[in-house]
Amino acid sequence: MSGWLQDPAIWHLHRRSVSGACFIGLFCMFLPIPFQMLIAAALAIVSRRNLPISVALVWISNPVTIPPMFYFAYKLGAWLLDMQIETNSIELSWTWLSANLSQIGIPLVFGSLVCGWVCGISAFVLVRVSWRLHVIQRLRDRRDARLKDKQAADAADVRTPRFDAPADESEKP
Repeated sequence: MSGWLQDPAIWHLHRRSVSGACFIGLFCMFLPIPFQMLIAAALAIVSRRNLPISVALVWISNPVTIPPMFYFAYKLGAWLLDMQIETNSIELSWTWLSANLSQIGIPLVFGSLVCGWVCGISAFVLVRVSWRLHVIQRLRDRRDARLKDKQAADAADVRTPRFDAPADESEKP
């Protein structure tokens, strides 16, 4: 395991690594299971994507954000599977969850996978496009700076007379 953590690819920041890490982190964020960070870390190491970003993005799902996220995922899954929502009241307890898991399990898992996939793909594309636009802008800025330097050098050459060359043909020896 320590050999995998020494792989420089999981620590570097480049377009491929960051976009893949964003996909992994946001996909794992929606998984309705405990230890999402471990799954994100394992996927980042195996796929050689940025490990810190993958794990950090999972933290978006925390005790404050998990209930609305999973409720939305459940409603989306039930709607996509064309299932009736069976629960009348929701309690935040293990007894309620274990008693109702057979009714809410499939829509919750399906909705979570869809939400994770959509968030992950959106982040992947957004990072790739924004990174590319940033690189293009930097190349344009560099080109413009080179042109400006060249124009300034050309203007300086025109203004300074050249004393090493004869002024006209008659002065040639």
